[in-house]
Amino acid sequence: MRVAPGGPAVIQVAPDVREALDSGRAVVALETTLVSHGFPAGEGLDVALEAERRVRDAGAVPATVGVLDGRVQLGLAAGELERFAAAGESARKAGPRDLAVCVAKGVLGATTVGGTLAACSAAGIRFLGTGGIGGVHRGFAERPDVSADLGELARARVLVVSSGVKSLLDVPATLEALEALGVPVLGWQAETLPLFYSAEGGPLVPATVATASEAAAIARAHWSLGRTGLLLAHPPAESLDVEALIETALAQASSERVTGQDVTPFVLSRIHRDTAGESVRINKRLIADNAALAAEVAVAYAAR
Repeated sequence: MRVAPGGPAVIQVAPDVREALDSGRAVVALETTLVSHGFPAGEGLDVALEAERRVRDAGAVPATVGVLDGRVQLGLAAGELERFAAAGESARKAGPRDLAVCVAKGVLGATTVGGTLAACSAAGIRFLGTGGIGGVHRGFAERPDVSADLGELARARVLVVSSGVKSLLDVPATLEALEALGVPVLGWQAETLPLFYSAEGGPLVPATVATASEAAAIARAHWSLGRTGLLLAHPPAESLDVEALIETALAQASSERVTGQDVTPFVLSRIHRDTAGESVRINKRLIADNAALAAEVAVAYAAR
């Protein structure tokens, strides 16, 4: 636990998570933005609980991260997860820049991938499972917008398992940015980067891995070289083509002057509506599957 000079502890690690870290057992971090912002009201809680269950079933300890009661907490009880679900979009989306503000003001902060990565760095957690990471937004030339997830990946010694980059972004540009930041992108039994809802169609990945042990070995070698984050891109088990819906939703967001962190939930809500819930079902499954794979890699890493 870290303590600010002259102040109370700002990092609170749950006892089971602390015990696992101290004994060298596998721990997987999970975010809370998906609980509060990622799904129709109330459904994010079920997704979070299922992701935690899949992590445990794979032999690791889940550490869902959020800011509440003036602390960044790693490992949340069911009642604490319910607070994020009940808050919904009134919870503050907490990226790396927002953690201290949420702590000092006592604001409920639902951590993004970037915010969760920052918490992982503080607590020494090496693996994170999520749906998709943020990146370079489409139309960057007109309105520069890059997710803080990328910068945090370049700073945190964490392997992130996701179904690639959020498909509403400029995926090829994001892959180029990851290269510039020195972040390895590994395709899980695939040669192309998945497009979140779709298993295929993305650019070629620099390297592929066939097993959890292989991914763990690459992570170990990467960190031994003094490097930081890695991305393991896990294609979704089911695919859905939503490109036309994304373009329509982004155009609508632009016309309504929706910008920054508000773009993703705006676009996702319209995709969910226009696919009659099919995208929600696929999204739920891939988040749980990614959590399970992150746990498999974390267990393999701990066993070496």
